[in-house]
Amino acid sequence: MEITAVVGFAAIAFTLIVVPGPDWAYVLAAGARDHVVVPAVAGVMAGYALVTVLVVVGVGPLVATVPLAMTALTLAGAGYLTYLGVRVLRGSGRIEPAAATIVSASSPGRYFARGIGVSALNPKGILIFLSILPQFTQSAGGWPLPAQFAVLGGVFILITALFYLPLGWAADRVLGARPRVARITTKIAGIGMILVGAALLVERAVQTATYG
Repeated sequence: MEITAVVGFAAIAFTLIVVPGPDWAYVLAAGARDHVVVPAVAGVMAGYALVTVLVVVGVGPLVATVPLAMTALTLAGAGYLTYLGVRVLRGSGRIEPAAATIVSASSPGRYFARGIGVSALNPKGILIFLSILPQFTQSAGGWPLPAQFAVLGGVFILITALFYLPLGWAADRVLGARPRVARITTKIAGIGMILVGAALLVERAVQTATYG
């Protein structure tokens, strides 16, 4: 596998990751309001690792070609994002004191699981893996295609960690020290999740109406 292909994919992956979306909103909310960064980001990474595995074993393309499967995935993703957005909005009116923060941070599994849901249930994430990632593989290369998919998926996950960890820590230390700004940021994050969920539903409805 040529290093130029890996570097090229890494550059495109970075541009996709830095565009605000549900991952952004979740990490910002986890850092600014809940002061829990590593489990949240690890969950997002695990979700993309799951998508990578599905693509490597061939399930990803099958899901993308079955309209009912994509519709079910869209409904699940939109519903989950809306649920998280509502939770963020309901809790954004307060900034927990230090003692409550310690108690909250003692249950990282909950944030990890939510992070998996945010990324693994994102139809756009799967489509990125299916439409962009294959363009950087070489069928005539020395590496088997599953191995190439795994490497490129790993690159995407690594860049995700390198970007979202500093973002979450900045939200925790900068916004967390400014309660009013943190409340505004978490409200924006919650609204963003709900809007992304609604946009997924509208986009899927338009595609269904257009292509039957």
